[in-house]
Amino acid sequence: MLLHIVARGRIGRSAEAELVDRYLKRVGWPTRITELPDRGGKLPAIEPGTRIVMLDEKGEQPGSVDFANRLSGWRDTGVRETRFLIGAADGFDDSMRAQADWLIAFGRMTWPHLIARAMLAEQLWRATSILANHPYHREG
Repeated sequence: MLLHIVARGRIGRSAEAELVDRYLKRVGWPTRITELPDRGGKLPAIEPGTRIVMLDEKGEQPGSVDFANRLSGWRDTGVRETRFLIGAADGFDDSMRAQADWLIAFGRMTWPHLIARAMLAEQLWRATSILANHPYHREG
């Protein structure tokens, strides 16, 4: 299953970009990143069998194991792509939220979208590590 991050804003050459690259290189599943300008730009076409996950302040706050299990369940039922949407500074409106299969948040605090991208990349690595029974994840 493809793990596809679609994010508003250009990350360029930055410390956040280095973190994203570092974690995504370790993920054993196919990954892709699509960057869009802060405003405008066209989302890549959504193919059948795609799940949409939005990073949103109103989303659930799953633990890492719950996150991994959701990805595993989708993969095991034939989902071809899980697309993670990271919005610009103003986030998503209610009509966009209604299109998501899952809204998630990294806590109740507000995070800059570049940091959120790095946090998502780490959680994708952590989730695939959990599913591979790698000792990286420690819970409890």
